[in-house]
Parts: sequence; C-alpha cells; structure tokens
Amino acid sequence: MLKDMSLLKSRCLINGEWVEAKAKTTHPVTNPATGKTIIEIPHLSPEEIPAVIEASKIAQKKWAALPAKERSAILRRWFTLIIENTDDLALLMTTEQGKPLAEAKGEIAYAASFIEWFAEEAKRIYGDTIPAPRADQRLTVIRQPIGVTAAITPWNFPAAMITRKAAPALAAGCSMIVRPADLTPLTALALAELAQRAGIPAGVFQVVTGSASKIGKVLTDSHVVSKLSFTGSTEVGRLLMAQCADTIKKVSLELGGNAPFIVFDDADLDKAVEGAMASKYRNAGQTCVCANRILVQRGIYDAFAAKLTEKVKALKVGNGTEAGIDIGPMIEEKAILKVEEHIKDAVSKGATLVHGGKRLGGLFIEPAVLTGVTADMNVAQEETFGPLAPLFPFDTEEEAIAMANDTIFGLAAYFFTRDHARMIRVSEALEYGMVGHNTGLISNEVAPFGGVKQSGLGREGSKYGIEDYLEMKYICSSIA
Repeated sequence: MLKDMSLLKSRCLINGEWVEAKAKTTHPVTNPATGKTIIEIPHLSPEEIPAVIEASKIAQKKWAALPAKERSAILRRWFTLIIENTDDLALLMTTEQGKPLAEAKGEIAYAASFIEWFAEEAKRIYGDTIPAPRADQRLTVIRQPIGVTAAITPWNFPAAMITRKAAPALAAGCSMIVRPADLTPLTALALAELAQRAGIPAGVFQVVTGSASKIGKVLTDSHVVSKLSFTGSTEVGRLLMAQCADTIKKVSLELGGNAPFIVFDDADLDKAVEGAMASKYRNAGQTCVCANRILVQRGIYDAFAAKLTEKVKALKVGNGTEAGIDIGPMIEEKAILKVEEHIKDAVSKGATLVHGGKRLGGLFIEPAVLTGVTADMNVAQEETFGPLAPLFPFDTEEEAIAMANDTIFGLAAYFFTRDHARMIRVSEALEYGMVGHNTGLISNEVAPFGGVKQSGLGREGSKYGIEDYLEMKYICSSIA
C-alpha cells in the first residue's frame, strides 16, 4: 500500500491536466509477479497527440524565457520530492516491473541524481567569443534550447530512463513529451505528478500512453518536435531513425548491447566474480549493459566457473516486494522463452548447463550458468536479456579482444586485470562506448552513457548530456 495514493495515476498528464482518452479506451497494467491487473490506464489515439505537441510548443517558449537559475530551482524541487517519495515510487516500480524493492530504491536514487546534476548544469550553458578577422566585427556563439522534444522509454528502468532524458531537456529550456513503455507506465505517471508539484509549468513535461508505434509515428512526423530520444531495441531504433529523417530531427538512440565481461588470469578472482554477479544478475539480467558474454582465460576458467556457480545457487528468486529477494520475475512470457531458447541452442551445440534454467512458476525462472560456450551459439551474438551467464574460454589477450569485438553492438564492456599496461591496451582496443575496469557497475549521472556501432547515437548524463538539447547559434556583429 502506498503512503500517498495520489501517486497511483490512471490518467495521462497533458497540458497540466490529468485526462483520460477521449474514447475512454484503456489498457491494463499487470504485476509480473502475480499476473494480476494493477490498474487500467488511458490508451490515447494518435489523433489526440497533435494537441499535446501544440501545448508543448506553447509552454516551451515561456519555460525557455525563464532565467536558468529559476529553471534550476524548480528542477531541484523535483529532485527533492522524488527523494522524499522514494518508498512509494520504489513500491510502484516493483509492482509493475518486478525488480526487488532494494533495486527499485536504488533506481529511484539513480533517477533523481540526473535531475540534481542537470539542475546545476542549467546554469552552465556557456557561449563563446571568437577573435574576428576584421576590426569592425564582433563574433559570438550562443547556445539555445532546441525546442519541443520527445522521449520513448523502456520498461526495464522506468524511472531512470525518463529522468536521464527529461532532466537535460528541461535544464536546457526545452519541453518534453514522454511516451513510457506499456508495461511500466505507472512510475512515469508518478514522476509527472511530482513534477507538477515541483512547479514545472503545464505543458513543459507531459506523459502520454497508448500505442507505441502510432504515437511514435505522430511524434516523428511532427515538424514541431525537434528531437527524439529513444531507449530500446536496435530494431525499433532503426525504424525511428528512418521516420525522423523526413523532418531532419536530432536523434539520440540508446539501443541493444552484447556486453563482454573479460577475466584475465591475473585478476582478483573473488572481485571478478563479485563484478560478474552485479553486472549479470541485476534486474534479472534485463539490462542493456549487463554482462552478456563472460570471457575467462583458460588457466582460471574452472575456478571462476565454480565460484560464480556457487554464488548463483545462493540467489533467491521471488516476488520483489518480499524481504531477501535477489531476483524478481521476468517482465513477460517471451522474455523467459528467449532465455530457454538460448540455453537449448547452446546445450545442443556442446555447452553444459551447470546450474539453473528451470521455470519456477509464472514468470519466474532459475538463474543459470552455461560453460563451454562457443561463438557459433546464439547466446554469443544475441542479447539474452535474462539471468543467464554464458562462460567462454580464451587463451590470449589478443583472442579475448577479438572475441569481445565480434559483434554489431558496442555499448558496454568490462574486464578484470591487475596489469596496468594491459588495462590501458584493453581499454583502448575494446570497440565500446563505455568500459569498466575491475568493476561490473559503471553507470552514474556524471559520466557519459552511450554506445558505438549499432548500440546507438549520442550520450546521456554528464556535462555532455545537455548538448543534444541545445542548438549552436553564431552571431556576427558589425560595429562600423
């Protein structure tokens, strides 16, 4: 039970009002741990979205006109309200998404950190003066908000993936329309309630629910929407990028990953196992940066596999609202089927299922470990997005790097070694946007998050995260 039941919303926030779909259409939000419907939320039609865009356009001009210090203060209030309501927000998240409460509380803190960070960055949007080639000229560069922006966010991190986009947008003076995932809209709507309480003006931050493809098409076709930020699959990212081409929008894409996790034979083995557990099994393996391929040098392969398996066997699976739970349910049936397919394919090609992989009823599945995994198995090239750790043996540093880079993706990579020279070599050789050395957790608000290759475009978080929400303007003044 929430302490503040007004955070459980069954309507969308549009232009400062909580509204239902004009046709009264709804769709259910389901608890993946129980299979029960939590609440029905509006299923807006595409015809309702142009009015949302227009409200965003009008509100953005007024929001951008506020001094940066005032925008910063409002964002700070939003941050404070999120922190004050951590327990309720975490319970909402666990109920609709499934992750254990401790992880949900961690995500709320992580989500809030972006608002705190960008509240300060709002006051640090600087321009330049350029020495002119002529005595009668003065040259300046200013940065201005890009205008109306849109975000399409995923279900696996229903709070952080919103604030990581909305915080820099609002700090820059933009407005934002958020279309959260069908499976986890309640966290988004609760954040919108707190944004309203914080004093974010009507129309500046709006949340709409309904068909992702249809609402997304209206947003991408709009000449008013100047930027789209999307986190999700590479397949959908390609589609959205193509749809944005006609209106030449700025696009930020945080897409799929196939993260390698390399353990060299000089690594601290216990620390490497700890890092692998944190990277692989957090959120039941349903993260784009989790260790998807664990590459272990042959001399320590058996010892690492034994230590990892021992830790995995100790993981407690269950309803995330219960005490002591380490892994909650998968988000939906097709997520379990993907894990099972990867296990079946790997075993059929010679891998050994050391532990796990059994269904535990409903959307629960036992966390699994595979050994003897090779490059011809599906798990080597596809993102599992589940609690399955495949262990690949390798012999040399060069082989490990080649294996790690043998993918169309390039989001995150991890490696463990105590050799300083190797640390530099491997860090530079890995074809990834983010690299973790002797750690399995790399995300924070002050560092740039994003990938290369088919893992996306742009960066979120850090001092660089606000740049995609700004346009550069050059001004040449004659003083003759």
